Amino acid sequence: MNNIKMFRDSIDEKLKRYLPTVASKHHEEVLEAMKYSFAIGGKRIRPLLMYGAFKMVDGSYEEYHCVEVFMACIEMIHTYSLIHDDLPAMDNDDLRRGKPTCHKVYGEANAVLAGDGLLNYAYELALKETINVGTKDIDRSKKLLEAMSIMASHAGIYGMIGGQAADIKFENKEMTTKNELDYIHKNKTGALIRVSLIIGGILGGGSVKQIEQLKVIGNNIGLSFQIQDDLLDKYSTKEVLGKPIGSDEKNNKKTYVSFVGVEQSKEDVKRLLNESRLQVEGFNGDSTLMLELIDFLETRKY
Repeated sequence: MNNIKMFRDSIDEKLKRYLPTVASKHHEEVLEAMKYSFAIGGKRIRPLLMYGAFKMVDGSYEEYHCVEVFMACIEMIHTYSLIHDDLPAMDNDDLRRGKPTCHKVYGEANAVLAGDGLLNYAYELALKETINVGTKDIDRSKKLLEAMSIMASHAGIYGMIGGQAADIKFENKEMTTKNELDYIHKNKTGALIRVSLIIGGILGGGSVKQIEQLKVIGNNIGLSFQIQDDLLDKYSTKEVLGKPIGSDEKNNKKTYVSFVGVEQSKEDVKRLLNESRLQVEGFNGDSTLMLELIDFLETRKY
């Protein structure tokens, strides 16, 4: 796990540098709320996956800055989604990673605006990077535009937001098939994980075949991640999870565990991660970080 630790130790400071720094006295509190939620951190799984995919397709040193910008963008989008997910109108959680949630510290209105601010600033950063490259390098500009487009679609109504909307819908409606649950997982959790790998592959100059393989890996990792979250919410502890357990049951959410049971859920996590491992091993680039990430994800305890 040395590569993960080394990279994660350095990634926080790098990503924080991309946050807005200049504030008017009229919106200082919103900026502080944005920084607070972003700084709570977490495992930075999505930026790590993006960089891992970039290395797998043999991305060049010249492309690294573009990848770093998009790593910051994807983490901003992820953080915005967590801020909104914790709001009283959604999951109504008071703790996130062991600290008070954004709305508990800054109020609901500022939390909504902080989430909106992070989402919009992510696209502002991506656009600036694309403009900076401009006509100096048409091929790189095309990659950046493609990456930005696919990031937007995976974060939007046909991705994460669509999955979140379905999740809310089934709080008050009976879920009759596992396909309905799979739709939620594929989009609410899986979309940002999947797109992180895809963007890493695109910016690294991966082939069409490699990008398709990265999508499969992203789908498998995304689903395994959500199954683990379902297990953690039911069987972990507040101290380990950093927030109260039982949130799914409190909010009447349907989970993978409730459909297939605990043992099958654990087996499916192993199967999905093993399939991902086999796919990763088929790449010609440096797969060290991605393989370590998969090993790390398999150790999440419940």
